[in-house]
Order: sequence, then structure tokens, then C-alpha cells
Amino acid sequence: MTTSIKDVARAAGVSPATVSRALGKGPVSEALRAQVLEAVRATGYRPNLAARRLRSQESGTIGLVLADIGNPFFTGVARAVEAAAYEAGLRVLLCNTDEDPAREAAYLALMQEERVAGLILAPTRITAEGLAEAPPAMPVVLIDRPGPPGLFDSVLLDNAGASAALVDHLVAQGYRRIAGLFGQTSGTGVERAEGYRAAMARHGLAPALRFVLPQAEAAETGFAALCQEGQPEAMIASNSLLLMGLLRAARGAGLRIPTDLALAGFDNEPWTGLVEPGVTVIEQPLEAIGRQAMALLFERLRTPAAPIRKVMLSGRAVLRGSTASVRARLHNSTKTPPPSSFTL
Repeated sequence: MTTSIKDVARAAGVSPATVSRALGKGPVSEALRAQVLEAVRATGYRPNLAARRLRSQESGTIGLVLADIGNPFFTGVARAVEAAAYEAGLRVLLCNTDEDPAREAAYLALMQEERVAGLILAPTRITAEGLAEAPPAMPVVLIDRPGPPGLFDSVLLDNAGASAALVDHLVAQGYRRIAGLFGQTSGTGVERAEGYRAAMARHGLAPALRFVLPQAEAAETGFAALCQEGQPEAMIASNSLLLMGLLRAARGAGLRIPTDLALAGFDNEPWTGLVEPGVTVIEQPLEAIGRQAMALLFERLRTPAAPIRKVMLSGRAVLRGSTASVRARLHNSTKTPPPSSFTL
């Protein structure tokens, strides 16, 4: 395994920040510098050249602009990015846009003013579409949301495939009237809706979907609209906040899960396994997304003219009682089946 700056810090009995200062000729005593260098020799640590290049910039800072820090998905990704940056002795400037393109524009300008060495960005659809005409002045890695093809490094989930897998699972369980609720502000919601539509068509089923703001409150309004169009047997939500809103709305309407309505969605948040029955979800690899984004940023700084890279990751379907089979539902079974999973 690769030795990290944390390993050196542990061996030297100091903090990673102290190791970074000692290796970067920062303000530490010669005795402490010698202590760190001895730990470097003992652990076999080799400094990351891209990280060194980042530190050579004026700020030694990377930018992280996220769509909604209240969404646990982005919280998890931010932790992974921050951990990777900390190990490299870098700082992270985090901005939350609340899915607002105007705030995104303001924060992108701020990143330029702060002279960040690189940027990790989860853009709204409006901002993503404008990146081709007005690209940021620093290297950019897109996460979760697609941008103009071939212009920026990116780390994405196979959103269409994951959404289609949920439809396939529900169909295999005996459901036919399957509705979908998708976030309207991002390319992610669009891709998941496309996967849903394609899977429904493949099974010869009629789609019923709505685009809403990716918030729990908006999901409740979307739920009512979908039910007015015809009572679905199952519903899919494109993120954890929408899924939470759907569950709350279903319970408020007196519906039993899955007897009256099956539910499935995205993001394996702790609550999805604690409610009764547990909720079937696509678990996204949050740690891998954050660390892959940092790795791509390092590579871009090391080799600015390298070909653009798109890293496509797969999720894991965690199957729980909220999508129990129609047969179990018709027999009014209250026994929750043990959770299972499969990798997409």
C-alpha cells in the first residue's frame, strides 16, 4: 500500500500539518525537521508530485463547490475530498450553492479571486451547460453531474443504469404501475429519468414521472400529483431527500409500505435501514467518488495536456422490505425479509 503523510506523522509523533511544514521548508525547528525526515526514511514515504505542485501555487488550496451540503450524498463526498486533501497537506475551500446557478457563478468567481489551484464541482444543469462557453481559469473535475462532453475530467455514477436496475427489480417483484420522481436541477436527475423511461419501455410499461426540486418538501407535492394521475403500485425517487419526502407523504396518506405502495430510491442513508420496513436503495460509492476526484485533479495538475478522463463508477443495490414481492403483499405479509444486495 502507498505510504501517506499520515503514516509519516504517526511514525514521527507529530501532526500531518507539521510533516507538511517540515518537508516544505516551513517554520519548524531543525530537531523537529530531522525527526520528520527520519520518519520519512523509516516509512519509505515518497511525496506526491502533484500535491507538491499544488502547494507551489499561491494558495495551496483547492475549491469544492457542491450543490446541496444538506444532502447526505454531498456530505459524504466532501468528507472524502477533505481527507485526501489533508493527507496531501492541502486546504479545501468549501462552498454550498443550494442548487442556485447565481450562487454557483458567485462562488466560481470567488475561486478565481482566491487563486485556488484546482476545483471540484457538482454543477446545476444551467451552470454545466455554460461551462463550454466560459470555462473556469483553473483545472476542474466534475463530480456526480455531467458537463460538456470531452471538456472536463469527471467522476460519475452510471445513473441511467442504476435507475433502470431499480425498475428491473420492481418488475421482477411483480409491480407494473411504477412511477418516478426526479430532481429537476441537475443532469443526474435527467439521466436517472432516462434510465427509468428506457427500462419501462423495455418491459412494455407506461412511464409516469415528475421532475421536482430535489427536496423532501417538493417530493410530497410530486407524490400527490402522481397519485392524482392514477394510483401507482411502486415509486422510485432519484435522491435520498426525495425518497424521504415520498415515505413521509405515503405515511401521511395512510398507505402501508409495501402493501399499498412499494418504494425504492438512491443513497444508502442510515435511516433507510432503520425504518420499518427498510427501504430498497442504490448505494453510491461516496469515498471512491471523492478520492477519484482528487486523483484526477492531481493528474491534471501534473500533466495539463493529458487526455480528458471520465471515471464511471457503479453503485450497489441494497434490497429491503419496501420492495417485497407482490405475492408477499397480496398475502399481507408483515414479516420483513432480510436485506440483500447486488452490484450493478
